[in-house]
Amino acid sequence: MLQKIVCLTIPGMAPFEFGVICEVFGIDRTEHGGPTFEFHVVAAEPGPVRMKLGFDIVVHEGLETAADADLIAVPAYLGDGSAHPEILRVIREAEARGAWVLSVCSGAFLLAEAGILDGRRATTHWMYTDKLARLYPDVEVDPDVLFVEDGKVVTGAGTAAGIDAALHVVRKELGASAANIVARRMVVPPQRDGGQSQFIQTPVVECKSDSFAVVTEWMLAHLDQDLSVDLLARKALMSSRTFARRFRAELGTTPTAWLNRQRLLRAQQLLEESDMSLEEIAGECGFGGAAVMRHHFLKVLQTTPTAYRRTFGARQFA
Repeated sequence: MLQKIVCLTIPGMAPFEFGVICEVFGIDRTEHGGPTFEFHVVAAEPGPVRMKLGFDIVVHEGLETAADADLIAVPAYLGDGSAHPEILRVIREAEARGAWVLSVCSGAFLLAEAGILDGRRATTHWMYTDKLARLYPDVEVDPDVLFVEDGKVVTGAGTAAGIDAALHVVRKELGASAANIVARRMVVPPQRDGGQSQFIQTPVVECKSDSFAVVTEWMLAHLDQDLSVDLLARKALMSSRTFARRFRAELGTTPTAWLNRQRLLRAQQLLEESDMSLEEIAGECGFGGAAVMRHHFLKVLQTTPTAYRRTFGARQFA
């Protein structure tokens, strides 16, 4: 169970990414049916910690608090390879005992310095991926994703992608409903795929129409139907080829992949909140049958719908 969260502070860290960790894990959301965590902010040397923008925060707890943490979180920090040795020890020990370790943006450099990214896939802000790969050649750096989960080590890409990475951990441990409640409070999308591009190189079309918003809303309302690209293109008043190309440019993924993800999210919600049978849920979400739904669960979530329901069904977070 994900309960005790410890955020490491490092001189020179970025305030936004630090705030992301505090926002996702530091707020009691039981009033809205969501989770609450035992959240701690710690430092190698408690006291004032200078932020990247020149102001200080005062940290009262030391690293001993991290000894039994379920998750160690590291905000953005582009260090010079000379981090405090006790910080590195805490990260190594957390990974060794099977705790989650999460970095946001350039916080991946601290994980790499600790050695826990060796032999693993990882990412960081696209501005720094070349540097990470150069300094730490044993790390398999992927520059084109929002976040990477390798074992229980999660590295998030630039800035807002840290929200996606943090919500991913919540979803893995507590289910889609918990992550959705946190996302709703933060007014952010509940899930963007980790494999989605960090940034879209193709310029967004000049047309100011909200046709994609209209189409995606219609898709969400008709998940149980056979939604071919040809049908969706007609809804958007485009050719199939143009629709597929512009959809990927604006949303960072293909129409089919986006649709499958939304169907999976809806199935997760129904498994958590309803007593519908697997066949009923598969039909409601557009998978056609329980066997197809099971295939998608295994492919994306590495679990079966039955096991997912057993773990997250009627979950209480208070």
